[in-house]
Amino acid sequence: QVFPSQDPLDRADFNAVEYINALFPTEQSLANIDEVVNKIRLKIRRLDDNIRTVVRGQTNVGQDGRQALEEAQKAIQQLFGKIKDIKDKAEKSEQMVKEITRDIKQLDHAKRHLTTSITTLNHLHMLAGGVDSLEAMTRRRQYGEVANLLQGVVNVLEHFNKYMGIPQIRQLSERVKAAQNELGQQILADFEEAFPSQGTKRTGGASNVLRDACLVANVLDPRIKQEIIKKFIKQHLSEYLVLFQENQDVAWLDKIDRRYAWIKRQLVDYEEKYGRMFPAEWCMTERIAVEFCHVTRAELSKIMRTRAKEIEVKLLLFAIQRTTNFEGLLAKRFSGCTLADGTVKKPEVPPPSTNPFLEDESGAETDEIVMEKSDTDKPKKPKVPDNPFHGIVSKCFEPHLYVYIESQDKNLGELIDRFVADFKAQGPPKPNVDEGGAVLPSCADLFVYYKKCMVQCSQLSTGEPMIALTTIFQKYLREYAWKILSGNLPKTTSSSGGLTITSLLKEKEGSEVAKFTLEELCLICSILSTAEYCLATTQQLEEKLKEKVDASLMERINLTGEMDTFSVVISNSIQLLVQDLDAACDPALTAMSKMQWQNVEHVGDQSPYVTSVILHIKQNVPIIRDNLASTRKYFTQFCIKFANSFIPKFINHLFKCKPISMVGAEQLLLDTHSLKMVLLDLPSIGSQVVRKAPASYTKIVVKGMTRAEMILKVVMAPHEPPVVFVDNYIKLLSDCSTDTFQKILDMKGLKRSEQSSMLDLFRLRLPAPPPGGDSAGSLSLSAPTPEQESSRIRKLEKLIKKRL
Repeated sequence: QVFPSQDPLDRADFNAVEYINALFPTEQSLANIDEVVNKIRLKIRRLDDNIRTVVRGQTNVGQDGRQALEEAQKAIQQLFGKIKDIKDKAEKSEQMVKEITRDIKQLDHAKRHLTTSITTLNHLHMLAGGVDSLEAMTRRRQYGEVANLLQGVVNVLEHFNKYMGIPQIRQLSERVKAAQNELGQQILADFEEAFPSQGTKRTGGASNVLRDACLVANVLDPRIKQEIIKKFIKQHLSEYLVLFQENQDVAWLDKIDRRYAWIKRQLVDYEEKYGRMFPAEWCMTERIAVEFCHVTRAELSKIMRTRAKEIEVKLLLFAIQRTTNFEGLLAKRFSGCTLADGTVKKPEVPPPSTNPFLEDESGAETDEIVMEKSDTDKPKKPKVPDNPFHGIVSKCFEPHLYVYIESQDKNLGELIDRFVADFKAQGPPKPNVDEGGAVLPSCADLFVYYKKCMVQCSQLSTGEPMIALTTIFQKYLREYAWKILSGNLPKTTSSSGGLTITSLLKEKEGSEVAKFTLEELCLICSILSTAEYCLATTQQLEEKLKEKVDASLMERINLTGEMDTFSVVISNSIQLLVQDLDAACDPALTAMSKMQWQNVEHVGDQSPYVTSVILHIKQNVPIIRDNLASTRKYFTQFCIKFANSFIPKFINHLFKCKPISMVGAEQLLLDTHSLKMVLLDLPSIGSQVVRKAPASYTKIVVKGMTRAEMILKVVMAPHEPPVVFVDNYIKLLSDCSTDTFQKILDMKGLKRSEQSSMLDLFRLRLPAPPPGGDSAGSLSLSAPTPEQESSRIRKLEKLIKKRL
């Protein structure tokens, strides 16, 4: 099948019998048989005509194709012939051009050789004359002319490198080298005469000659230039070595200013007298200053090793400050281009940081640290470009920085002792509800001092002394956490046992049951806020120390242990607050478990023990919330921990209420619902601004208190028939523990014989545990009331809804 067709004759499964039956379905239809036969014959004729036409057309196509192919072949043959003719003509043309240009090519080669010969002869003439002139001028010390001539002779001599095999050329090259050597020795002798190694400096006469000699030295071997520079600087600093010898009084650190004043005068004197003698690109002023720094560092290192016991902190810091100021002055005056020999290693640029611990390194001695959390969003000031002269002299103080570190250790120890004394003298911070829990001012003072120490030490050294300082920081962070924070947390006392049930039940609103006073609660919150502040700031301190220290030592800075210490203080503070409120509620729960619930005759308002619990919550929680306003997440942690402590304790006391009558169970259910509502409202209780409690806290309260409600609903359900009771228990509590079931049976007051049969039935009715799961702890939080439940439960639920 080539084209799609709807004709049944074209189908692959064509059946003649079915086709005929379709044409003549009945006997009456046979009357039209002649008409059908004529139609089929007409169709056959048309198909024959179509086939004939197609066959004839295909025959003509073949003939046309062969004819076109023959014509193409003829055209190709003609084209090939034309191309061959063109190629022959091109070869003839090329031969003709070669014959025409043969003589021109010979002339072109001759011209090029002649030009090269003339140029070489001119260079040779220039070289020979230049060498003669160079030798004559060298003898007459005409350095001004020699400088230009020598450079030209050297350039011309380069053209003869490939002709060194010719004796005359080689002889000229040797004369040039000899002239260069003679010039070098002569210039060195002239400088030695003008600036003798021994004796005073000569100030006049030869400055113009020496200036030209320096220009010649630029063309000569670089060794000559280096020798001139070395001898001049050595002679220039010879007076310094005499004036500041180790045995001189001015050589000690207290008079270090005189060293820098001397070199400043010498540099000014050099600029006036010799500034024009040396070429500007020699950077002689900077070279003198750099050599002075190297000499000074060596001299200071030697004298400090000798008199190490005399070094005091103030003296050391004075010397370092004056030295770093001098290094900064050098950076402003010079570019540092002569330091390329690697004598001074440029400090690596630390990565940019958004850490607000250190706002600006410049003026660090007078800056105050700003540790507010909002500073995190402030943009970092751009870093000052690195000083290439940093450490060129001050590096010598690094081996003696242990004196500075020991001093900081002593100062920080005294600072911590002062904090302890101030706390004892001033007492805990006064409770201020409006401002919330105040951070202890001593921690801000501590980190201000830390900042100053860190900035100062980073200016002195970014190597091992920074690691030693970090160790000191760690030591006093731990001491602050122990002595100031943990050491001042109120101590818990043993619970009093002199309270009777009657007094608990008759407890009035103004009575004090909480163990901690208002001042003690505020102190705990203040210590918690301080520990949270210290935790965040210690993390910033670690990041800033890593920025300051050398990259190779970065891994040795780790304040995780100190951050963990502050986390422990926070955890202990929250635990104290929870224990305090929890202990205040204990007598009320004890009173609940001691009540005679089987004697309760009617359901009334909430019981006195519930009122007592709510009173303690309303006393403590607003104080804690207001004092932890700045650290909201820790107030949420307090709420969660209290719920996790109070609710299981409430359920345990609930199990102790036995036996319970039906009315008693209704009263307990009402009390449980009241406590549930209070706990759900705990985070915002007593607050003018009502906030929605965190979902994590709400989930814990709903889960725990719903379990308590389900326990009471099971207790209220009739135990007959036993099967319905057991199924109802499993449905409401989903607790497969026989201990819990036993406790509920005790609450109902069933006899031991009844309990035994109930327990057997319970074990039989327990559902099979799902594979890989533990359904014992799962709760049915919204289980509907079963049909078997008594009408008393429904009435109780209506009563609760009315109260809401």
